[in-house]
Amino acid sequence: MIPKNEFRIVFMGTPEFAVESLERLIGHEYNVVGVVTNPDKPAGRGRQLKESPVKVFAREHNLPLLQPHNLKDEGFARDLETLRPSLQVVVAFKILPPRVFTIPRWGTFNLHASLLPDYRGAAPINHAIMNGEQKTGVTTFFLDPRVDTGSIIKWKETNIKDHDNAGSLHDRLMVLGADLVVETVEAIRTGKYETIPQNRLINDQQPPKKAPKIFKENCRIDWNQPVQAIHDFIRGLSPYPAAWTRMTNTQTLTLKIFRARPQMASHKHPCGSIHTDHKSKLRVAASDGFIFIDEIQQSGKKMMSTVDFIKGFRNIEAFRFE
Repeated sequence: MIPKNEFRIVFMGTPEFAVESLERLIGHEYNVVGVVTNPDKPAGRGRQLKESPVKVFAREHNLPLLQPHNLKDEGFARDLETLRPSLQVVVAFKILPPRVFTIPRWGTFNLHASLLPDYRGAAPINHAIMNGEQKTGVTTFFLDPRVDTGSIIKWKETNIKDHDNAGSLHDRLMVLGADLVVETVEAIRTGKYETIPQNRLINDQQPPKKAPKIFKENCRIDWNQPVQAIHDFIRGLSPYPAAWTRMTNTQTLTLKIFRARPQMASHKHPCGSIHTDHKSKLRVAASDGFIFIDEIQQSGKKMMSTVDFIKGFRNIEAFRFE
């Protein structure tokens, strides 16, 4: 067992999801000797440089900070070596080259927001909900040359609730993941762990589910789908990047839908047709029922409730979602 003050940790991450893990390590008095995060990026209308949440936290706690523009740059690797890390911890960061993740004596592990080997990729939280999963979790694993394939160290599970969306599940996994990061660091520090190669968990008849990066063109709603599939699609993309559709008649409007409810029902209405009481209810026909829309945003406007949206259209039922 290595004393905490001698077990030197370099932490790598960028968004708020990673801050929770870094804060937990500091709170448990681990020796974080360096933090690596993305370079500042222009943001907003003024294109002012914006610091990552991890950088903000690192500065507030006087932690040594590296912001490499190129992870393959030999100078960056030498900077890491000067920190003499015993272990590197990666949470929501870029793909590391072998030259970097092999520097520490005890290796480099990553926290991934799924139960590996399922949902390898950039968007595991979104895809788990979009696919109607009832369970997910977080996994820590040692990095190897391929993405998200290294040997598993530890994992924690959580149920996906009917009312969850990508935002609420993100926040829950952020906290669960921070717990797991601390447990994993302690297991490695004390030598009390065993790893599981991911290939042992893969059934050749049922390959692992994937979680590729999501692009805008992948977020359009197909109203010909069953209502449960549409509902899962909407909540799996809410609040970001958001499911969208077009509402057409004599004009075409682009809309994002953030919150909706499914209703199973037999009907003969065309998929995408709009039905409303002109007061507070707006539902759209799908193949086996209706989707009640609760929060919506028209392109160029703010998010609004169904009540406010309906007020802007006298003949909304003449439109169609497609």
